[in-house]
Amino acid sequence: MAKRDFYEILGVPKNASEDDIKKAYRKLAMKHHPDRNQGDSAKVAEEKFKEAKEAYEMLSDAQKRAAYDQYGHAGVDPNMRGGGPGDGFSGGFAEAFGDIFGDMFGQQRGRSAGGRQVYRGSDLSYAMEITLEEAARGKDAQIRIPSWDNCDTCRGTGAKPGTQVKTCSTCHGSGSVQMRQGFFSVQQTCPHCHGSGKIIPEPCTSCHGQGRIKRQKTLEVKIPAGIDDGMRIRSAGNGEPGTNGGPPGDLYIEIRLRKHDIFERDGDDLHCSVPISIVTASLGGEIDVPTLAGKAAIDIPEGTQTGKQFRLRGKGIKGIRSSYPGDLYCHITVETPVKLTEHQRKLLRELGESLKKGGAKHSPSEDSWTDRLKSFFS
Repeated sequence: MAKRDFYEILGVPKNASEDDIKKAYRKLAMKHHPDRNQGDSAKVAEEKFKEAKEAYEMLSDAQKRAAYDQYGHAGVDPNMRGGGPGDGFSGGFAEAFGDIFGDMFGQQRGRSAGGRQVYRGSDLSYAMEITLEEAARGKDAQIRIPSWDNCDTCRGTGAKPGTQVKTCSTCHGSGSVQMRQGFFSVQQTCPHCHGSGKIIPEPCTSCHGQGRIKRQKTLEVKIPAGIDDGMRIRSAGNGEPGTNGGPPGDLYIEIRLRKHDIFERDGDDLHCSVPISIVTASLGGEIDVPTLAGKAAIDIPEGTQTGKQFRLRGKGIKGIRSSYPGDLYCHITVETPVKLTEHQRKLLRELGESLKKGGAKHSPSEDSWTDRLKSFFS
C-alpha cells in the first residue's frame, strides 16, 4: 500500500511553519496514543499514531523536509543509510533522527553495545489532590502506581520453564538487518525478533513471553511546604521500564489543590471574604478573622463600606522559592439584614428619616451619585 503524504497525515499545508507542524502532531499523538485507546479501536489508533510520528520526524527536520519536498517518499526513510559519498547524505537517516517522542512521553532511542535498539521507558503521570493546609505545611504521602516485576514463573527470561531463549537466526542477535535497494543500503529493525535479537520458541504462559508481570507498588512521596496548584514532583526511574535494556522513565506527581471553604490562593497570598453586619460597619468594632495559623483580630473603623480591604502581613503562604510568606487579604462585605420584624422595619424607617435630615454628610457617595445622575439627564 502506497504511503500517504506526510502533510496530509498531519493535516497541514506544505508551507506550514515548524510550530504548526508540532501542534498538529501533538494533537494527533494525544488522540491516537495507545494508552488512550483500548478495545477494538486500539489497533487502528496505534497505526495512526505511528503514521503521525513518522510524518513529524520527517517534517520537523529542515534537511529531511527538504529532501521529502524534492523527492517524496523515495528521498527519505526512517531506517535508510547513505550509500556512499555521492548520495547527498553524510550519515544514516536512522542515526540522524532525534526522537521527539521523548518530548511528549519520555521515550528516547539509542543502541546497545550489541547493536540492538534500546528505548527509554515512557514517563508516567499521577494526579494528587491535596488541601490548602497540606500545601502550606507540606506532607508525606503514599501513592500506588503500576510497576513491572520479573515473572516468577520464567524468572524474567520470557521462556516457558524447561525451554531456552534462542538467538535470532535472521539478524544473529543484532536486532536489525540490512538490505540493498539500488544505491542505498537500508537498515531495518529485524522483522523476525522485532529488534530484540532473541526468539522465544515457547513463551511463558504466565507473562506471555514478556519476562515481566504488571503489578502495583507503593511509593513514599514528600510534598514540600509551599507547593502550588499545577506544580509537579519528579520521581526518577519510577516510570515505565525501558525496552531491550533501556532505562526506565520517570514518574511526575501533578499537584491539584482542593477548593477551600474560606481562602483563595494567589501565589503566596491568600484572599478571603469577611461579612460584617451593618451595625459593625456603621459603628466600627473589633472582629476575628481566620488564618491558616488560627484567629487574628482586625479593627473595623466607623463607616466601613463594602469592598474595604485589610491586609495582614505574613499570614499567607511561604512558597517553595520564597524567602518570606505572603499576605492575607480580607475583603469586607457589609451584609444587608433580611427577614426583619415589623418593629425592626419601623426602627429602620426612623433611622432612614433621621439620616435623610442630616443630608450628604451621612451618605456622601449616594449624594454624589444623585448629583451625577441629574447632570447626566439634564
